[in-house]
Order: sequence, then C-alpha cells, then structure tokens
Amino acid sequence: MTADRRWGREVLSGARRVVVKIGSALLTNDGRGLDDAAIGGWVDQMAALHRRGIEVVLVSSGSIAEGMARLGWHSRPSAVHELQAAAAVGQSGLSQCYETHFARHGLRSAQVLLTHDDLSNRKRYLNARSALRTLVQLGVVPVINENDTVVTDEIRFGDNDTLGALVANLLEADALLILTDQEGLFDADPRGNPDAKLIEEGDADDPRLDAMAGGGGVLGRGGMATKLRAARLAARSGAVTAIASGRQPTVLTRLIEGESLGTLLHPDHAPLAARKRWLAGQLQVRGTLTLDAGAVSVLRSQGSSLLPVGVKWLQGSFRRGDMVVCVDESGARVAKGLINYASADAERLLGQPSQRIAEILGYMEAPELIHRDNLVVL
Repeated sequence: MTADRRWGREVLSGARRVVVKIGSALLTNDGRGLDDAAIGGWVDQMAALHRRGIEVVLVSSGSIAEGMARLGWHSRPSAVHELQAAAAVGQSGLSQCYETHFARHGLRSAQVLLTHDDLSNRKRYLNARSALRTLVQLGVVPVINENDTVVTDEIRFGDNDTLGALVANLLEADALLILTDQEGLFDADPRGNPDAKLIEEGDADDPRLDAMAGGGGVLGRGGMATKLRAARLAARSGAVTAIASGRQPTVLTRLIEGESLGTLLHPDHAPLAARKRWLAGQLQVRGTLTLDAGAVSVLRSQGSSLLPVGVKWLQGSFRRGDMVVCVDESGARVAKGLINYASADAERLLGQPSQRIAEILGYMEAPELIHRDNLVVL
C-alpha cells in the first residue's frame, strides 16, 4: 500500500511542532513498574528534538499501570473507582519521573490532566489551547495524560491515542508520533501470521486499513484500531501520524530525520478550519438524525446547512446546542454538528419546510436544524 509520493517521509524532517504519545506497555516494561531507563532514553530523544528547535508535547500513558504495580495488582480492574485509585497512586510517580529526566537537559516539564469534558466545551477547549501554547512558547514540555482520577465512563477519551490526536488538533501540530510495543501497522496480525508485512506508508482515511487493525493489550485500552482512528483525527488538522516501536534505538530522532521506521499515515485532504476541527474531534454525541438521500447528497457536495425537510427521523434526547450525528438510511455516518433545537421540538419539524417552523413551534430559533458553520462532514 503506497501513499501519494508528494507526502514522503521528508514531511517529518520539516516538522516544527510534534506530539509524542507513549503507551503503557512501553512505559511500565509490560507491567513491572515504571521503566526508568527507557523513559530516560525517550526524554533524551525529545530533548534532542527540542535542541533542533522542534516544539515537543508529550502525551503519556502509564499512571494506571504504575499505580497497579505500586498496589501489587496483576490485572487491570474493571471498576471505575479502582481505576481512579490506581491512577491517583501512579500519576505522582509518573510526573516525578519525567520531571527528573527533563531536568537533566535543563528543561522544565508541566503536568496537564485532561478529560473529554475539557475539550467538548468550546470555551474550555480554547482555554486549554491557550495554556498549552503558552507552555510551549516558554520552552516547557507539557506532559499530558487523561485525568483518570476523576474520569467517568461518560467523559472518558477511551485511550491516549485519541487524546494525542485531539492534542495534535488543538495545537495544530505537524506530526503525531505514536510509540508502541509493535513495529507499526501490518497487513495481518504478525503475532499469528509470519508472512504479515509492515505497511510503511498509507493514507489515514484509506478504508482498507480498517481490516488490518487489531485490538488492545492487557494494560492499555488502545490497539492498532485506536491508533488508526487517532491518525484519522490528527489528519483533520493536516498532521501526519507515525506509528513505530518505542523499543527501536533513538526512534524519535530517526523518524524526524526521515528514516523509514514503522508506519506513516498521511492526511489526504486540506486541514479543517479551527472550529470545524473542534467539531470533528468531539466524541460525545447526544442524538442521531437520519437523513434522506437528497439531504445526504447536498451535505456532501455543497457543504450546506441541514434543513428539517431532509431529516426522516431522530433518536436520542438532546438540548439546543448539543452534538448530534447525521447518518444516511443505511446508518452510515455522514456528518455531525451542533443542533439548533431540542429533541422534542426537532421531532415536530421532521420533513417540514423551514418556513413552517414558526407556525409549528410558535417561534423560530433558526431556519435550519444545524447551521453549516456548526456542521462538519465526516
């Protein structure tokens, strides 16, 4: 599988801002507590990038896995309160470890804990972006993790690969570098198929990649499927994604130098505008609108607003301003956006022309269910 050669590996050598994501299996040496020597090695590489003038933002897993090791737990708990406790125990050690290693290079680091709720609210999203940009401008390396101590299932990112992609969107990074315990994305599971071949380059949105991505490991929540999803999210801001083994010597510097390591996934379209990028990155959806064929065609070809006349039915309970997803009659996702009417009112408008909104509801908030500025086609 090959990518457009206009996007070769040289795109990484021109990167000025990168997001590095390191997974739990690497950081904790497959569950045996923090691997201090390995962490020191990755920090050495990030410091080398920093000396080249590249701004580095780190998204690090490991708090739950480190907490498990400190508590003597050998299997990941399923109860949210136990995961929260493990995160609280492990996060302090993880942060201290990074601080110590970055200090060897005269670099300051900053702990930043996020939940999806922080990025689903536009004001908090902008505040997070401002804070992170300020840290980067000050030469500080942000060390970002999901706030597992307070997170609940409703606001969980689900994996730090997705968090890394959202941070890449947030900061308009040039590249997302995902370090894992695998060499990259293969065309088959290399653990069970000795003939599996590494995919060196491809387009993030290539649908053929879906069948090649597998599941997660014991410690982490992310497998290749989440890394592929992260690459697609990162592509929305024009970032390339490299998926490579963190156990390769000097992997970060070699990637930036353009060496062919792991899998490189490219965006195949222009970056979305900032607000559209925020919309595309939101994971919490409160309802579903099923569109007729005409509405689907208009959204995809013209980028128009969604009018009530093109909606056949809806599901879910939502308020004005909530995120909803639009699907076609087969259930395939078409778009998502912020709806102008609560579900009870929106249901009364289905299939109706916009000029009847005031007559039906007694008021008209807007002539469309979703304005095109608040709508992103998927």
